[in-house]
Amino acid sequence: MSNIRVIMAKPGLDGHDRGIKILARAFRDSGMEVIYLGLRQTPEMIVSAAVQENADVIALSVLSGAHMTIFKKVKDLMDQNEIGDVLLTGGGIIPDQDMEELTKYGVGKLFGPGTPVNITIEYINEWYDKNRKHINE
Repeated sequence: MSNIRVIMAKPGLDGHDRGIKILARAFRDSGMEVIYLGLRQTPEMIVSAAVQENADVIALSVLSGAHMTIFKKVKDLMDQNEIGDVLLTGGGIIPDQDMEELTKYGVGKLFGPGTPVNITIEYINEWYDKNRKHINE
């Protein structure tokens, strides 16, 4: 079992949380420690929780179309709070060209609807093993 600490949140006004709740349970069942912040979180609330909880990963679900603004704001706040070594990942309805731009901005891999849960778990585990495991040992 891993010791990966994952902050999960639904930023903005999007109220559709079924998918993130399924992911939260799957992440927990895979051995991750999940802190689910719930709906209508601001970027400031998300980053504050990540700092307080010493998170390894921030995972956001954005279905509202505000993904460019939200992911960039969270990434900027992460850098300002000196947690740029934490993985920022997530998913939602995000066009490929926007995914590419967010990747260039420093956001990790993003996942679209229908992505198998095990793919997201494998991605986080592999990223953690390469980037954070040595910090938590």
